[in-house]
Amino acid sequence: MTGLNGSPEKQGLYNPDYEHDACGIGFVVNIKGKQSNTIVTQALTVLRNLDHRGATGSEANSGDGAGILMQIPHKFFKKSCEGLGIELPEPGKYGVGMFFFPGDREDRRPCEKVIEKIVSEEGQNVLGWRKVQTDNNRLGKTAKDSEPSVRQLFIGRSDDLKTELDFERKLFLIRRRITRTIEETDLEIKDKDFFYAVSISCRTIIYKGMLTPKQLERYYLDLQSADMESALALVHSRFSTNTFPSWKLAHPYRYLIHNGEINTLRGNENWMRAREGLFATKLFGDDIQNILPIIQVKGSDSAKFDNCLEFLTLSGRSLPHVMMMMIPEPWEKHKSMDPDKRAFYEYHSCLMEPWDGPASIAFTDGKVVGATLDRNGLRPSRYYVTRNDIVVLASEVGVLDIPEEDIIQKERLQPGRMLLIDTEKGRIISDEEIKKEISTEHPYGEWVKDNLVKFDKVTEELTYTVPDLTHEDVVHRQKVFGYTYEDLKVNVRPMAENMLQPVGAMGNDAPIAVLSNQPQLLYNYFKQLFAQVTNPPIDPIREEL
Repeated sequence: MTGLNGSPEKQGLYNPDYEHDACGIGFVVNIKGKQSNTIVTQALTVLRNLDHRGATGSEANSGDGAGILMQIPHKFFKKSCEGLGIELPEPGKYGVGMFFFPGDREDRRPCEKVIEKIVSEEGQNVLGWRKVQTDNNRLGKTAKDSEPSVRQLFIGRSDDLKTELDFERKLFLIRRRITRTIEETDLEIKDKDFFYAVSISCRTIIYKGMLTPKQLERYYLDLQSADMESALALVHSRFSTNTFPSWKLAHPYRYLIHNGEINTLRGNENWMRAREGLFATKLFGDDIQNILPIIQVKGSDSAKFDNCLEFLTLSGRSLPHVMMMMIPEPWEKHKSMDPDKRAFYEYHSCLMEPWDGPASIAFTDGKVVGATLDRNGLRPSRYYVTRNDIVVLASEVGVLDIPEEDIIQKERLQPGRMLLIDTEKGRIISDEEIKKEISTEHPYGEWVKDNLVKFDKVTEELTYTVPDLTHEDVVHRQKVFGYTYEDLKVNVRPMAENMLQPVGAMGNDAPIAVLSNQPQLLYNYFKQLFAQVTNPPIDPIREEL
């Protein structure tokens, strides 16, 4: 029997009310960049309405993770710091570090000393610390047992850093140095796992934790203040599919919120590590060694995607440029694609392999906000544009009550397409416009034509010598390389005789190499590792279209 919603009726231990999967994501942004408390409260409302998208443990009050990313609320921090004797400069001239620390002061203070020392070594000014007020009365035992102490550090910008972006790069370098030093130094603290640099930025700040969506604003008392103002806010309700819940792995990360899985993660991570020896940039200079490895090995798939996104953005590319590199459209067989855009994707395919999988990703650097889908559109996202210059995007509709007469546009993200709002320019930039601008920024077509070596051109210049082998020689080689009678009959023969792909069943009943009593080649002992959760089957014929 099925209920009205298509799920089985409640029976035994089964309850269709709990039939939910996949994370919940959303953002609210004022197109004109006007900061207000309304944006923050609306984003928190969106988060509460995504409560069903988040998982819990055996305790309903120990959440899988919830959080919010917003612009630095200068008005709030100005008032809060005055009572602490901390004098903040104007916005953009200071950064805020959000940290998780061990609860005991004896364990926390060594970490704080390391942080202050590194900030000073990088030529920046330690303005002071602030304890973040929290209320854990509603948290479950699991969340409380791993609860960190939350502190904020205010960092003044030095005069030699001329722009916000220069300061943002310096804060990124500081954060990486802090994390490496505390992880690798033998500090006398009970549990280093409690330490985590949530965010260090002059543009954005993140409040998150092992919480349910409804607990977030109740736990962080800062979020209840009317002085918390921002022009944009990203929220996330977590349903972990690849990692256990923890305070660190809650979203948002420094640049993104993510709903989905990155199936190609192991390859992406290995290729990034392999390329690190060739990294060179004037923007970081010799400091490049202090931010390696780019991918933090203890992170989730979302955290690792964020690592790459953050590094490439701070290395000189725009945020939408990097997103086009990491999640490209299906361009190889797109006959009618604009030649400039096609050349962009072909050029960058030589630099960066796609981070592929069913994914809906929203991203921001504190100035622009955007969202994009994987090339198959397997994680739906919808957005509304209102008459009072607000854009609301979420993984589903109905997350925010908006009068129908105030809505001027209802749309959905489309596979491989991008939604971008630039709060400095005060407008929505279409997918066509932003990709046209980025793809014509450099002569990618000429670069590909002049530098790409085609395989067929290489093989034309080769001469082949067919080895003179007897039948016994061939059989001997087949045995050495593990060929079986079935391989020859089912796989090799149809390809050799008819130039056809062999047709077989989906399943493979042969024992894996480690359990087989037959001789095996080395590579048979290795299998591809990727997430296989909540992923619908892909039809390669329609995907090609």
